[in-house]
Amino acid sequence: MAATVVPGAYQANTSLAVTDWLNKGDNAWQMISATLVGLQSVPGLVILYGSIVKKKWAVNSAFMAFYAFAAVVICWVTWAYKMSFGEKLLPFWGKAGPALGQKFLIGQAALPATVHLFKNGTTETPMAAPYYPMASMVWFQCVFAAITVILLAGSVLGRMNIKAWMTFVPLWLTFSYTVGAFSLWGGGFLYQWGVIDYSGGFVIHVSSGIGGITTAYWVGPRSKNDRERFPPNNVLLMLAGAGLLWLGWAGFNGGDPYSANIDSSMAVLNTNICAATSLLVWTWLDVIFFNRPSVIGAVQGMMTGLVCITPGAGLVQGWAAIVMGILSGSVPWFTMMIVHKKWTLLQKIDDTLGVFHTHAVAGFLGCILTGLFAEPTLCALFLPVTNSRGGVYGGVGGVQFLKQIVGGSFIIGWNIVVTSIICFLISLVIPLRMSEEQLKIGDDAVHGEEAYALWGDGEKYDTTKHSEDTMHAKTSRGATQVV
Repeated sequence: MAATVVPGAYQANTSLAVTDWLNKGDNAWQMISATLVGLQSVPGLVILYGSIVKKKWAVNSAFMAFYAFAAVVICWVTWAYKMSFGEKLLPFWGKAGPALGQKFLIGQAALPATVHLFKNGTTETPMAAPYYPMASMVWFQCVFAAITVILLAGSVLGRMNIKAWMTFVPLWLTFSYTVGAFSLWGGGFLYQWGVIDYSGGFVIHVSSGIGGITTAYWVGPRSKNDRERFPPNNVLLMLAGAGLLWLGWAGFNGGDPYSANIDSSMAVLNTNICAATSLLVWTWLDVIFFNRPSVIGAVQGMMTGLVCITPGAGLVQGWAAIVMGILSGSVPWFTMMIVHKKWTLLQKIDDTLGVFHTHAVAGFLGCILTGLFAEPTLCALFLPVTNSRGGVYGGVGGVQFLKQIVGGSFIIGWNIVVTSIICFLISLVIPLRMSEEQLKIGDDAVHGEEAYALWGDGEKYDTTKHSEDTMHAKTSRGATQVV
């Protein structure tokens, strides 16, 4: 029988950069996952936002995402990472501090507050300590923070003062995102209590959806003309951005076990099952009730499926992913297309891309469905609380369902209050909304730049040929416009 020899490439201690605790496969997958999530924002949401809005807002919308990504990176490594994943300061917050030093970044990744104890004080689950350097963990968590703020931006496209947005991003990251991240992932009180959020249903989607609609309330609506007619300027590019989001979600959900393991594979497969199901359900509902499939509606359905599966991606079986897809394609569709039109409050608040429906509603739905469908064997592969299970599996499952509701209520309440305070304080110094002149002109007034040159150099501008009214004589009836 031949002796088994581990190839040199996989052996530890082959150089100073390969320590005995480093797992090269896990580290490679974590960095790839982080890159995939980063690509969801830049260029994914940059392209999607720049394409799904009216032509005059293409540059501004894309730039809001582009700026936010850069701002979050610097804030994250300077103070926000340790507020989310460092030593415990409060039950819902970590101690602020930089994640920049060599000594910290080349050591083994560890989330110090994640030790889970039994009620008698003995250890139930040891501290999370993945087999790769802290630098990989810091970057992976950074791109999650960045996409959360960028998703929130979808609620205020087409009218938020860019200077107010530049101020808003670091404040919201610091006082809203870090609280949810530490509470549910970093070892905070919801983590210790056993609330399940596999990859961001609460931390990312509910917080961005609630933060978005709250910010939209404070900023105020778009101009009357923009609310009445807001056609996408490039549907094909919008689909390209949506595609980057869809495939990038493999890193989003597949990277959250902090390892290239069985659970990661389950998460990636379930993610695609749910997204595909949700897209098809949303599209067929558009056909049944409006007699034609909406391309924007299909993108919304894809999004709600990805959002809904996120909190339970590696914890549910494939059949449950299909059920979650059916519900994520229909419940947010109903709230967006029916409830929104009848509820006066939602009519008054101008949520440009319907982020409340696609993220807050779909995210909360996914979290409570995870409380129903989380499978015990899969839970044991991932969760710190032993014997965790969803409601359909009996035992403590019913309690888990209630925990999910309570956890979501905390995230919703915190975001409404903190986002309101941030917007109010900014408004004392900088107007939250653009001036009427900027609202009328768009990108050229705000940035001095336009997305497309629609006539040649030296050609006289002819309003009968080049005006937006001429270009978009037919009003689009996609899901976003219906909102």
